[in-house]
Amino acid sequence: MTIRVNRRAALGIGTVATAGTVLGAAAPASAAGRPRAAATPAEAAAQVAVGYAQETARAGGNWQAYVSVANGSAAPLVAVADEADRRIEAYSVNKIAVAVAVLDKVDRGLLTLAQRVDVTASIVIPGGDGIFSLDGAYPSSVTLGHALAALLTVSDDTAVRLCGLVCPAAELNQILVAKGFPNTQVQPVANPNRFYLGTSTPRETHDLLRKLVGGTLLSASSTAFLLGLLRSPIAFTDGVRREMSSTERARVATKAGWFDTARHEAGIVFDAAGAPVLTYALFADGQAGAGDFGATHPAVQARARLGRVFLTAVAGLAGVGPAHRAVVQRPSNGG
Repeated sequence: MTIRVNRRAALGIGTVATAGTVLGAAAPASAAGRPRAAATPAEAAAQVAVGYAQETARAGGNWQAYVSVANGSAAPLVAVADEADRRIEAYSVNKIAVAVAVLDKVDRGLLTLAQRVDVTASIVIPGGDGIFSLDGAYPSSVTLGHALAALLTVSDDTAVRLCGLVCPAAELNQILVAKGFPNTQVQPVANPNRFYLGTSTPRETHDLLRKLVGGTLLSASSTAFLLGLLRSPIAFTDGVRREMSSTERARVATKAGWFDTARHEAGIVFDAAGAPVLTYALFADGQAGAGDFGATHPAVQARARLGRVFLTAVAGLAGVGPAHRAVVQRPSNGG
């Protein structure tokens, strides 16, 4: 069977196996909808590229993405580079960048995870995603660690404002520029301690995640803390992690963002030993069902199917770089 990937999805793909698929050479049956564990990084990249082309065409709308597969001692293989340098509204995916800036200040001794921030009625975003708007009793206070946990697991909107109390917009943007991310920036407003979540590009979001797991972005303790949140059972499960067991979900660190017609997600797939093996940044907007923020939205369904493609394609491959083992978390019956 011959599989053709549209040119838009093929931009930037550099592997021989993927190039053959793009040009119409015979592809393995697995690439035609029955994914299997790839024998090589090049084969995995080819399967990911085909899966991306199929699922984005099926979902419709606009897509921008950057996906890579670990490739031993060589540079990662680019499986998908689709408008990878287009600067777009990142929405809640940029909560990762916000957390990075806050944890950078923790690493420099300017903040601690144990210090408290005040949750006042005026800082709570009524009706926003998360848990703080559900409390119904203010003022209260939480630790900075608690605020970051809410920010990256249930994607709490009020937690963004709590982070702004300790890392104002201008400082946050300066930290990200210094770390090499000039396009990953929050949008300041009149109040210096508040901001909209701003912009990024698929490539910069991908590269931020690569630096994080590579240990060059934050300290080892801050890296473990951040990844622990993104890999936790309570982190986003409607997209890439939906069609996975609990053990498989623990191998994926992910953060989604949703607003208006946009449905984004970015993250990392780890091998069984905890080394990163695939990194993805998927941005989508303009699909049908703009008012559907659940698992039935076309772009979210596409990401769920892609998650299975990602995990299966790299199942037999070893990751590259420091190992980040997931902390085992199991349900409790109280007591």
